Amino acid sequence: MKKIDLLNLKGEKVNELKLNEEIFSITPNDKVLYDAIILARASLRQGTHSTKNRSEVSGGGRKPWRQKGTGHARQGSIRAVQWVGGGRYGTPVPRDYSKKQNRKERRLALKSALSHKFNDNEVIVMEELAFRAPKTKEMMTLLNALKIADKKVLFVVDDFTENVILASRNIPNVALIAANELNVLDLVNSDVVVFTSEAIKKIEEALK
Repeated sequence: MKKIDLLNLKGEKVNELKLNEEIFSITPNDKVLYDAIILARASLRQGTHSTKNRSEVSGGGRKPWRQKGTGHARQGSIRAVQWVGGGRYGTPVPRDYSKKQNRKERRLALKSALSHKFNDNEVIVMEELAFRAPKTKEMMTLLNALKIADKKVLFVVDDFTENVILASRNIPNVALIAANELNVLDLVNSDVVVFTSEAIKKIEEALK
């Protein structure tokens, strides 16, 4: 079992916590992790982009002028792509960007991301995350105590509390997520991941 320091709100070590090696210390599968990141990013795309081609714009039912003898280039419709107000060519159409990945691969990708973070010393575990007041100052004091105030921080908690939500929402480099919503994209986008001890238990229970 891997061990990691368990910290309090002052950033002081109060105990040690054993981590499941099959989750936090596997050999990361970068190919599966890459596929999971692509899937997550693709799922954020709506795919509703659309423009009209020449068959969808209105008008242009007749030939604008006769074929020969006018001095103009020949034209068949005022809704052809070269006309102002005409249809567009080669432009986006609605589509589904979603991709698929089986359950075992999704679990492996999450374990790989967690193992990368642990191997790079980017994991912090706290005994609890609770503030006396819903103030941004409380969160900034904690970030300074952990020496991560200048980093992109992801807090993973077992349960949301109003004080923690209000204390963190005005800090642009801090994100808050529940343990059961942990995902690959948020993990790789953060510089440091801060877990509560209860969140670690939930993650290990879900991924074992």
